[in-house]
Amino acid sequence: MARAIWNGAISFSLVHIPVSLYPAARVNELDLDMLDKRDFSPVGYQRYNKTTGKPVEWSDIVKGYQHEKGDYVVLTDEDFKRANVKATQTVDIEAFVDAAEIPPYYFETPYFLVPGKKAGKVYGLLRDALSKSGKVGVATIVIRTRQSTAALIPVGDTIMLNTLRFATEILSPQSLPDGASAAPHAAGKELQMALKLIDDMSEPWHPEHYRDTYTSDLLKRVREKVKAGETRTLTVGEKAPRSDRGDGKVVDLVALLQQSLGRKKTAGDAKAPAAVRSARTVSDMRRRAARSRVARR
Repeated sequence: MARAIWNGAISFSLVHIPVSLYPAARVNELDLDMLDKRDFSPVGYQRYNKTTGKPVEWSDIVKGYQHEKGDYVVLTDEDFKRANVKATQTVDIEAFVDAAEIPPYYFETPYFLVPGKKAGKVYGLLRDALSKSGKVGVATIVIRTRQSTAALIPVGDTIMLNTLRFATEILSPQSLPDGASAAPHAAGKELQMALKLIDDMSEPWHPEHYRDTYTSDLLKRVREKVKAGETRTLTVGEKAPRSDRGDGKVVDLVALLQQSLGRKKTAGDAKAPAAVRSARTVSDMRRRAARSRVARR
């Protein structure tokens, strides 16, 4: 079971709600070990004293801030707490804003806020008020040693706390190299066809439809190597297969959009009689062949 990583309270105006903070996300990735390619022995990470060269145990490690060259101020967990006791113990709601006003790229890490003992009623009141109003609470919180802005969002029977990036952490497009974002603005027929394609591909959001297929493919590759007895061989690089997307040069944007729209229509007509689908396919092939002849001229 997940363990609480923070205990404190939600605070706004005169309201005080004891809560605990639990992780609300997990990372699905393969657990890979670092190996020495010469004999495939595991490679370890060693903490050592840079003066004596001897290993240092975790229990002997403290955090320090170098205020002058070679001179440190040691900070313990109690120091982090004493820096601002209130900040380390409260989710301090500073404002309520419309959820749609926060750009998606500000959202960082989700957590669950779980009510403490005897705090269920007031917790439920805040959750339901947020849900009915369509607002999210914008708060500050210190998790471990880092302060974050966060959004309190009603999700089902719970309140989710999603940390937000600070505005100073979001880079401006002006930070890109010259010309990197100098794409011309679209207009006319191309834009109308692109909007039509977006409209045809629009559907309700179903997050369960999107899965990490690459990890499965990687595990399949592992099983292939085990079956082939290649557990201790290094796979060398090979020439990448030719992409069916061409060489990256956009010859005719309108033609590409028409082709995309045609694919979408074909998928939508999958339930049509076979003879009808066959006739449409032949017709489409003839039109594409004619366009190809015209292009070659």
